[in-house]
Amino acid sequence: MSASKPQFIQALKHSFSSEDYRVEPSQCWAYGYDNSRLHALPDAVVFARDHQQIQQLLKLCRDFQIPVISRGTGTGTTGATVPVHGGVILSFEHMNRIIRVDPDNRLLIAQPGVTNDAIQQAAAEHGFFWPPDPTSSAICTLGGNLAYNSAGPRAVKYGTTRDNTLGLTLITGKGETLHTGVKTTKGVVGYDLTRLIIGSEGTLGIITEAILKLTPLPETRRTLQIIYNSMQGAAEAVAAIMAQPIIPCALEFIDKQAIDMIRDYASILLPVNAGAMLMVELDGRHNSVDDGLSAIINTARNNACLEIKQAASQDEINALWETRKALSPALRKIAPKKINEDVVVPVSHIPQLITGLEQLSKKYSIPIVNFGHAGNGNIHVNLLTDPDNKSMQDTVLECLDEVFTLVLKLDGTLSGEHGIGLVKKYYVGKELDKVSLDYMQAIKQVFDPDNILNPGKCFPG
Repeated sequence: MSASKPQFIQALKHSFSSEDYRVEPSQCWAYGYDNSRLHALPDAVVFARDHQQIQQLLKLCRDFQIPVISRGTGTGTTGATVPVHGGVILSFEHMNRIIRVDPDNRLLIAQPGVTNDAIQQAAAEHGFFWPPDPTSSAICTLGGNLAYNSAGPRAVKYGTTRDNTLGLTLITGKGETLHTGVKTTKGVVGYDLTRLIIGSEGTLGIITEAILKLTPLPETRRTLQIIYNSMQGAAEAVAAIMAQPIIPCALEFIDKQAIDMIRDYASILLPVNAGAMLMVELDGRHNSVDDGLSAIINTARNNACLEIKQAASQDEINALWETRKALSPALRKIAPKKINEDVVVPVSHIPQLITGLEQLSKKYSIPIVNFGHAGNGNIHVNLLTDPDNKSMQDTVLECLDEVFTLVLKLDGTLSGEHGIGLVKKYYVGKELDKVSLDYMQAIKQVFDPDNILNPGKCFPG
């Protein structure tokens, strides 16, 4: 701890109620990690209560040059909330209120600590939903969804968090309150600072309130499970499906390695020669969905297609999705320390990506499991590794570098919704050139001149 930190702790104790902070290492320990399994001990944890309290904290941290890292429930996978330079973890577990639901104007205003699931429930009471639906929606928070631009399966039809957020209230690193965006679906006055802040991982400001754009709940939905004898056949089907006028609300992809793991982990019946699986869901009005379903089935049925199952009831829908939902726990059990990347390529390039990943798996003798949101080219690439094995880890890092090179060669990007955080920052320079990085640094300097907001994240280091 630097000489200024003991003084900061004393000032913190003097400025805040004892209920609103923790400074004992044993009490701070649990706030130093996220789902990346990286960990660092913060010097203090402060529980946010309101906008003014956060402003007060930022003034204190700026005076003592203490880092501030915003944190929800720690579901992120890239280490973006890990306090690598110590400092204060600002927890939003108490700022979890839905402020207003305005169905007439299709918007909802909420604090960052509210869960995605709570937002969906509040919107549904008025016949609406908020499109972003990460897998961890039951526990992940709005603040995290905004910080990473998290989206989930429905993004293929409804767009990402950026596309479904109208405005923000935040506090910059200078301690200034900034209001961005509008409460209308149109608005072009000034720069689009809302989209700039979303996805910036708490490095430009601390969000205290968000205006979300709601979408009416669909009348009905149809669910398909389609099995192919090869990953190539499934990948080609994805490109063909996405070329149709009807857009699925979900189009998920699971490769052979994943299917074999699911079969071993759960009692789910799948063909022995299954090489890949698609989960396709359509939503909308009854008549249009049925017409679209026929078009999707005809398009998906190529030479590699083994079977197509359509759910006829909610129980059957749940049964079909059980296969997809069994994947994450299966991976956790088999490879608890796997490397999980969420690369994105243009949909038409998915076949080349899958072929290239198969070749890299053979070249490095590393199992690679692929699944994800194929409808927008967002594939989760899982390298099954043991980081405690030094020689294996060196090989895995070589393989990972080639994975990223392949993705960029296919006009892709290194992250679709997991963010950069700590685990990807060393690769950012592969995608962004010096001019882009210099402009990003200049923007960071304007918003956070003392570099106290989540330092050491996002930029190459």
